Amino acid sequence: MTYTLAIGDRAYSSWSLRGWLLFEAFGIAVKTDRAQLYTDEFAQLLARFAPARSVPAVRLEDGLVIPDSLAIAEELASRHPDAGVLPADPKARAVARALMAEMHSGFTALRNHCPMNLRVSYSDCSPPEAVLADLARLEQLWDWARAQTGAKGPWLCGEYCAADVFFAPVAARIAGYGLRVGAMAQAYVSAHLNHPSFRQWRAMGHADGPDQAPYARPYPQREWPGPRPITAKAVASGPSVNALCPYSGKEITHYLEARGRIWGFCNAFCRDKTVADPEAWPKFMAIYTS
Repeated sequence: MTYTLAIGDRAYSSWSLRGWLLFEAFGIAVKTDRAQLYTDEFAQLLARFAPARSVPAVRLEDGLVIPDSLAIAEELASRHPDAGVLPADPKARAVARALMAEMHSGFTALRNHCPMNLRVSYSDCSPPEAVLADLARLEQLWDWARAQTGAKGPWLCGEYCAADVFFAPVAARIAGYGLRVGAMAQAYVSAHLNHPSFRQWRAMGHADGPDQAPYARPYPQREWPGPRPITAKAVASGPSVNALCPYSGKEITHYLEARGRIWGFCNAFCRDKTVADPEAWPKFMAIYTS
């Protein structure tokens, strides 16, 4: 099956993060069509994915467009029943759907006060009472889900599923704005920050165009609380250790330095997503550790 996913800026578009995780985290192949938010390019992207009015939206192989992350999740669960998008157990599946529905329609105070920004983390954002109420409701839901499904690992319904996908941007907000939650909720946030697909998305967000002014906030900043990546930086020239780009196999044109060695890539995006978090990329780490 061939899918094309419309997305916005990876650092800021929480809905796009959900859409992409619904494919990437479950091994479902997809092509992406990205445009920068608040530009004519973004309006043109939506026009190509009519009747979508926002991202994400998915074009199926027959040309039909499915807008909205909840609809996309259900469609993928139907088309790929063995991928794990929804739990196989009926009770866990019902719980997952309830979680997805409430996340999809609620938590507006948290969304508005703490828009997702994967490029920074703040030590304090002075959350108002409405945001604190949303956080309390999140903890209540997460505890309820674990109690109902008997989940023992890091995820809400047993194995990682679409319900966890829907809460990934919430985890990013809690991490990014220094929001205080209980120990169990914080462990759940940490599981998201360490998830391989989330790390890749965040790394691409650092390579994904300029900062977006509407998302800037005047709060004191701190280091991102997720995994601390290998230190790397872009450099102007080689020679590089590797002969071809580890992702595309194409000729090398851009370079990074990490731990005294220089590595080559076929374009600036390949290089910059690796600079942001080298360990998020197995193909790079395979040559880095060889």
